[in-house]
Amino acid sequence: MNILCVIPVRGGSKGIPRKNVRNLGGKPLMAWTVEQAVNAKIGLDVVVSTDDEEMADVARRYGADVPFMRPAELAEDTTATEPVVAHAINFRTAQGRKPDAVVLLQVTSPLRHSDTIDRAVNQFLETGVDSLVGVVPTPPFLWRLGNEAAGTPVSAEYDYENRPRRQELTPEQIPYRENGSLYVSKPELYLGHNNRLGGKIGLFILDELEGVDIDTELDFALAEQQIASLGKGL
Repeated sequence: MNILCVIPVRGGSKGIPRKNVRNLGGKPLMAWTVEQAVNAKIGLDVVVSTDDEEMADVARRYGADVPFMRPAELAEDTTATEPVVAHAINFRTAQGRKPDAVVLLQVTSPLRHSDTIDRAVNQFLETGVDSLVGVVPTPPFLWRLGNEAAGTPVSAEYDYENRPRRQELTPEQIPYRENGSLYVSKPELYLGHNNRLGGKIGLFILDELEGVDIDTELDFALAEQQIASLGKGL
C-alpha cells in the first residue's frame, strides 16, 4: 500500500513563537515526529507541509520529503488542517503517487513510543475502519456548569451517588480524550468531506505519557521533563 504521512508545520506559531524548531531534548520539536514517521517499519511516504524555509531544512535533515512549499493561503492563522492535508494528497496524486491511506501527525505531540505509528496503521488496516483517531484515557469524574440565568444546575457526567473506583472501570466506562497526536484516514474523507474523521471511526488508545500536547510554556516544560526522564525509552 501507498501510505502518505503528512506532517504540517507552520512558521507563524502564536502561542510559543517558532516552537516547531525550538530545542526539545537536544533537537527541534518537529524533529521528534519526523524521525518517528521516517523510522516506522511499515514504510511511510513522509511529507512535511510547511511555508517556512528553516522548517523545511529541519524536515529534510531528519529524513522527510518537502516536495513543495505550502501556498500562503494555506498558511494563515485561521487555516484548518484538512485543506493542508488535501493539498498534499492532490500533489502526490498529480505525481502518480495516489495514497491508499493518509496518516496525519501533529508535531506538538512529540511523545510517542517507537512502535505507536506502526500499531496505529496496522489497527486501521486490520479493522477496516474509515478513520482512526488517537486518544488518551482520562479520569471519568467530569462535571458541566449549568446556565444560572436559565436555572440549569451543574451536572455530573457520572453517577456521583454511586461513585465508581477507577480501578474497577471497564474500558467502555472510561472517557477518552482526542489529543491530536495522530490520525489515520482514507483520503476520500479529506477530498470529499473536508474532514480527517468520518465513516466508521476507530479509537487508537495511546499511552497516557503520549498525551502531551504542546500549546503553552508549561506544556513544553512537561515534555522536556518526560524526555529527560525517559530518554530512549520513548
